[in-house]
Amino acid sequence: MTGSVTAHRAERAADTTRLALPEVRSGRARAVLACYARRPLDRAGPRPALAVLAIAPLTMILAWKVANLSGDAWLGVYGIAVLSALVLTLVVAFGYYTDPSQDRAARALTVDELPPVSFLVAVKDEVHDIEACVRSMAASRYPRLEIVVVDDASTDGTAEVLDRLAAQLPVRVLHLPVNVGKKRALTRAFDETSGPVVVFTDSDCVVSPDAVEHAVRAIVAHPDIGAVSGHGRALNAGTNLLTRTQDVWYDGQFGVAKAAESVFGSVSCVSGPLAAFRREAVAAYMPAWAADRFCGAEFRFATDRQLTGYVLGQYWVGGRLRRRYPAPEGSPAPAPDRAWRVEYVRSARVRTIVPSSVRSFLRQQVRWKKSFLRNLFFTGAFQWRRGPVPAAVFYGHVFWVLLAPVMAFRHLVWLPWHGMWLLGALYLVGVLFKGGVWTVAYRRQNPGCPAWRYRPLMSVVSSLFLSWILPYSALTLRRGVWCRR
Repeated sequence: MTGSVTAHRAERAADTTRLALPEVRSGRARAVLACYARRPLDRAGPRPALAVLAIAPLTMILAWKVANLSGDAWLGVYGIAVLSALVLTLVVAFGYYTDPSQDRAARALTVDELPPVSFLVAVKDEVHDIEACVRSMAASRYPRLEIVVVDDASTDGTAEVLDRLAAQLPVRVLHLPVNVGKKRALTRAFDETSGPVVVFTDSDCVVSPDAVEHAVRAIVAHPDIGAVSGHGRALNAGTNLLTRTQDVWYDGQFGVAKAAESVFGSVSCVSGPLAAFRREAVAAYMPAWAADRFCGAEFRFATDRQLTGYVLGQYWVGGRLRRRYPAPEGSPAPAPDRAWRVEYVRSARVRTIVPSSVRSFLRQQVRWKKSFLRNLFFTGAFQWRRGPVPAAVFYGHVFWVLLAPVMAFRHLVWLPWHGMWLLGALYLVGVLFKGGVWTVAYRRQNPGCPAWRYRPLMSVVSSLFLSWILPYSALTLRRGVWCRR
């Protein structure tokens, strides 16, 4: 691993792209958004990784001692597992990640060597957001770009906005007479296009002008890469405390968590705001994606994770999927199944509208938890084959998510109810400590940005509140809607 990563260690990149940001009146909010619009994206070097390694033994001992206060060694195992996963993630992300679009091979590509690209988005009832999205797609600085927008039977005026944009911009619009859902709508657009690389975005996103080029360079320069994820942040970060907190959280989920997975070529979710795929890596599995079923019913969630899973696992499960979901008659012969790498491109930047109310935020988290559960049964069946470290990261995250509600109940309800208030307090201290580690990571990647102060709050929200969503999501798996927010 070290040899392949350090080969380009001397090469660094700075993303100086500025995006159109929403107007805000608050001086503090303007300062925060300014640091989002322009920040260095170079490698962090070994010092943060060494610092994490230095405190790792202390944190492990602390976790074990806290667990022993209750006489339950199982709690110690959980604490050590969670902290070990965090330490591993930070060390790998800061010590070994390189942007695949910024290495020597990718930067040496000429414009003539870049293939035609199909840029797709599906939309339903997004009349207030879709124009900014489509205009940002059309503003992409990519030489051969085919843009297709699918209107999934909108009823709020979105169709009229798209027709107006199609008359002004090099954009093709497909109007579906009946609502079919996001996955089937994008599959329809996929079948209507032919670019060797297919890029998806969401209808509430604004894409950086050079994002498509960075994503495509990474794919073209590395024949073993089947898909890449861009770097997402909040477009509406300046709206309120909730949106600012989510924005800082997003930065860590992309810039640290996905960066760590990318080192091993096993990014588990190519996120919807900017997702680029080789056509040959997914073409044979679009029917399976569109018609995916779970628990006896069509499953409309897991759009990002499931398609990523087909790229990650096709070498082991591709044949079974193609037999179960055959391609339409007359379709091209499928490409050979391969053990593709899936990576993260930090310089491919996109902004998305995040929920600005508690109600919409909780609805989003329910959808994401349902996607997690669906993907667990699919990707979890083969992820162990991709190597010990990717497997440890994946199953370690699963371990934490599944036990989080149990741990929260035990420490915040059960133990205090039995008079063990100290353990409940120590649990909260641990949550804040973990949030503090993520805060340090944010400050290292965003020097001078004052938004770091919101990161501990997200750790508290995630551990104390979002963990309870998992049981509800499991009980309502078959209840689905189209919208994302």
